Amino acid sequence: MNITESSQAVHVPSLGGDKGRLKIGIIQQTCGADVETNKQKLAQNIADVAQKGAQLVVLQELHNSLYFCQVENVDNCNLAEPIPGPSTEFYGRLAREHHIVLVTSLFERRAAGLYHNTAVVFDTDGSIAGKYRKMHIPDDPAYYEKFYFTPGDLGFQPIQTSIGKLGVQVCWDQWYPEGARLMALAGAEILIYPTAIGYESSDTPEEQERQREAWTTVQRGHAVANGLPVVTVNRVGLEPDPSGQTNGIQFWGSSFVAGPQGELLYRASKNQEENAIVEVDMQRSEQVRRWWPFLRDRRIDHFDGLLQRFLNDD
Repeated sequence: MNITESSQAVHVPSLGGDKGRLKIGIIQQTCGADVETNKQKLAQNIADVAQKGAQLVVLQELHNSLYFCQVENVDNCNLAEPIPGPSTEFYGRLAREHHIVLVTSLFERRAAGLYHNTAVVFDTDGSIAGKYRKMHIPDDPAYYEKFYFTPGDLGFQPIQTSIGKLGVQVCWDQWYPEGARLMALAGAEILIYPTAIGYESSDTPEEQERQREAWTTVQRGHAVANGLPVVTVNRVGLEPDPSGQTNGIQFWGSSFVAGPQGELLYRASKNQEENAIVEVDMQRSEQVRRWWPFLRDRRIDHFDGLLQRFLNDD
């Protein structure tokens, strides 16, 4: 499928006219082995959604390269870059040229032997508005992220931009309601998750579909529980396992935008590259939180147990 041909706009009825509406560009694409080719492809897709009116553009997790965490290989650390560095200069320039807020996902080299999985947000002038270091680091077959990434140390702090406060987290973080809640409590106006997740080839089609739907559902739950829109952008396509020990990862795409009641405003294909523009009424969260005042009714005086790993230990 041609990327440009698959681009589309989704209009959602507004509670307050055009004021407070945000056009979000999502880019779901395949990645190859050559970093520069991936970056140039992204640049074309960013230009595409910007020309269609996107004000906020969200990219997928670790978009500069193949998903290298399928194997444990120290040579893959050569992909890491300092922040600021060459990639932040590249994406900052694109944000400035297109006058967009841009959410990227980079392999950060903080020091020799110290690396993070880091989302970097650029404002419309190309400056770095802020960054978020992935907090929850998985260690599963074909997702050997603990080999590469140190857990984040910046906490769950929204990033202030010219279009609002963005609650940015990364992939595995999206399964944890605590992170979404803390972002909401700190004033995030939208939750954003760059992602790289796919199927295990040995699972049955039924199990694969259960996993994809669980992934969508849990994040829609974050939208409901916090009264905020959610934007999740995933990779798509098959990426072989360099070691040959598995059949690789078939990333399931399905990038989506949900509204503050969990309503699914847009969901991309499971197997095709897509650019899409999704228009979201950012004022709607105010009314939804009035209808469902979850933040008002939270029993914070009885939540101490959340600070424990498990409550039934002898």
